[in-house]
Amino acid sequence: MTLADYVNTFGQTMLSRYGERVHKLAIDAGFTCPNRDGTLGRGGCTFCNNVSFSPHGRQPDPICTQLDNGRRVLVKRTGAKKFLAYFQAYTNTYDDVQELQRRYDLALSQPGVIGLAIGTRPDCVPKKVLDLLQNYHQQGYEIWLELGLQSAFDESLERVNRGHGFGEYQSAIHAAHRRQLPVCTHLILGLPGESPQHTRLSLSRVLNEGVEGLKLHPLHVVKGTRLANQWRRGEYEPWSMTQYMETAADLVEMTPAEIIYHRLTGTAAETLLLAPHWCNWKWKVLNGIEQILSRRGSRQGMVPCREAMS
Repeated sequence: MTLADYVNTFGQTMLSRYGERVHKLAIDAGFTCPNRDGTLGRGGCTFCNNVSFSPHGRQPDPICTQLDNGRRVLVKRTGAKKFLAYFQAYTNTYDDVQELQRRYDLALSQPGVIGLAIGTRPDCVPKKVLDLLQNYHQQGYEIWLELGLQSAFDESLERVNRGHGFGEYQSAIHAAHRRQLPVCTHLILGLPGESPQHTRLSLSRVLNEGVEGLKLHPLHVVKGTRLANQWRRGEYEPWSMTQYMETAADLVEMTPAEIIYHRLTGTAAETLLLAPHWCNWKWKVLNGIEQILSRRGSRQGMVPCREAMS
């Protein structure tokens, strides 16, 4: 048995849809964020590294170079021939729509790229940007709008200086769905002040709005962040690996079988990670989630939301 026997994974969905492997190629396209440039605030979220990822200090390679480098690695490792250009770093809809189209078009023009995954904030998807993504979708490209919600609790979002609330997420996902755009929602497990019950409730609220994909991440404490200072002062205690895996398995059980899990865990650069140390054990975490579901005799969609919340 593999994880895909218990979870509707992105990899298996793409394999079924296209008859071959499709991988995301992560891109840093040089965007910033309204929570960093003074529009909403400065410094970004409390878990965001302000030194190593400063838009004034980083000089990412050209988009074509990044895609070419990533493609060569994946071709060698998996033999994949089809890819999505994943605009990942910071807020990838935060610019003039003509400039966005220039960068998106450039990515789509590269060999093997069959679509886009656009990572952004719920408060940064204006009508013109959604119309642009809808146009790509109507042309037959695989398009995913990835919304970084992190939590459905406004108190939690305020605590980490997120700069938006759940209301902005609701508006964004409804606007995307009016254009038949599939949405992948990101949730962070282990935010300050949150328990596993908070995370289960966040997922329940996301499911109530309707969603096509999900990503789960453990909260990393990395160097150069306000969260790191809180951790050093004993004001924040990260979740244990067992707590994360058990909660992730709970969320999988609550999620309807047709929703696609794009990710079940995430890692941080070893040179930046302070805590928890297990965040870099990707396969150990994934195998642990699989083993928990196997032990429970469960899989995605087996526990309706109303039962999971009782």
